[in-house]
Amino acid sequence: MAVLWMDLIFDAQVLRHRGAHELPESVLDSISAYYHRATTTSRPMSYLIALVMLTLLGSLGFRWILGDDATWVLTASTVLAAVPILLAFVRTVPNAVRLGARAGSPAELSHLARSICRDHFICLTFMSAFLVLWAVTASPT
Repeated sequence: MAVLWMDLIFDAQVLRHRGAHELPESVLDSISAYYHRATTTSRPMSYLIALVMLTLLGSLGFRWILGDDATWVLTASTVLAAVPILLAFVRTVPNAVRLGARAGSPAELSHLARSICRDHFICLTFMSAFLVLWAVTASPT
């Protein structure tokens, strides 16, 4: 969630320019520089985020095998964790790499920036629901 929050700090710049076909160059510069650092020049640290995501899925796998959690909790948790992780691996990270490399026209880069922002809001929603679900079901009754 902390990394997602940092991403959204930069992504939020696109929200001020909803009606514009292309984002201002200063916004594209800011967002693309951040994603260049986050996806390319920060290696091997950027791999740590993927490791945390896989650890979460692995932990859920152990809960399925060894835990005594209700099936509905594990099913909901798996969906709430897997959807944003798959979205990140399949679309968000590749788009962030392209944006960070400034690969495309200003219109294409604007589309990438908006897509990444939208993806991050989806991920924030799913991960927030995941945390609420575990906080509610883990509390003593």
